[in-house]
Amino acid sequence: MGFIFSKSMNENMKIQQEFMVMNARLQLERQLTMQNEMRERQMAMQIAWSREFLKYFGTFFGIAATLLTTGAIKRKKPAFLIPIVPLSFIFTYQYDLGYGTLLQRMKSEAEDILETEKTKLELPKGMITFESLEKVRREQSRFFADK
Repeated sequence: MGFIFSKSMNENMKIQQEFMVMNARLQLERQLTMQNEMRERQMAMQIAWSREFLKYFGTFFGIAATLLTTGAIKRKKPAFLIPIVPLSFIFTYQYDLGYGTLLQRMKSEAEDILETEKTKLELPKGMITFESLEKVRREQSRFFADK
């Protein structure tokens, strides 16, 4: 009688363990999906911000370039054209970020860093472990207990 009962318990335990593993996997997949959704939304906001900034900066750049060019021609001083150079770099960068391939190039460079320069990404003192967190937590709890 006890053998049948323990066999049934073992089967139920095994089914319960399989359910827990499946549930943990499902929860992890949902967390990964949620994190990816948040990353995509943040990137979309960054691109949208860049495009919006480009509209305002493009207007400013166009007006400034026109006025500086007109001033340089009227006063016969080419020095008025000097501010156009750094402003054009900013304009080009923002255009590349909003409408160009800058993000793809950055992604490619990041992938290259992850593959070939892994040591530059290491944390000081290595990866955080449960033991190191517990040590800090205990020290903090002693600190607050002493006060």
